[in-house]
Amino acid sequence: MAENEDVKSLSFEAALEQLEQIVQKLESGRAPLAESIAIYERGEALKAHCETLLKTAEARIEKITLSRDGKATGTEPLDAQ
Repeated sequence: MAENEDVKSLSFEAALEQLEQIVQKLESGRAPLAESIAIYERGEALKAHCETLLKTAEARIEKITLSRDGKATGTEPLDAQ
């Protein structure tokens, strides 16, 4: 899948937009079989890239801890469940 190497440089929003376009095209049945296979493979690469970006963002998110009176006291890692 070397032809999909450019996917790694896309922002989450750009990758998601391309993925949505691929899904629409595949669902419409407008693409010939060979093209459908190629865009499906690109869709898989885009999906994996989006998942990686989301996991990275999730790992960076922290939640604010509050005291009993509601004032911020610091942060702690977000529970990733």
